[in-house]
Amino acid sequence: MKVFLLTISLGSILAMVMFGFLSDWDPSYMSIHGWIALILCTVFTLGVGGGLMALVFHSANKGYDDQIKVDVPPSDNE
Repeated sequence: MKVFLLTISLGSILAMVMFGFLSDWDPSYMSIHGWIALILCTVFTLGVGGGLMALVFHSANKGYDDQIKVDVPPSDNE
């Protein structure tokens, strides 16, 4: 898990650096408050996505998503 997080972190940093080099983007246009908001929102979004995926896997492993079988008594009309 640590290797995965490290790979994702370094990959995102590399992607930002490459975007900056290829587009001549000047990061001084965004204030420090903008950078903090960007980082916090990114971490929050990844956390919510990861948490929801963990819930999906937990639900599937525990059998909460299995089809239920309802015992219906046979009717006299059939």
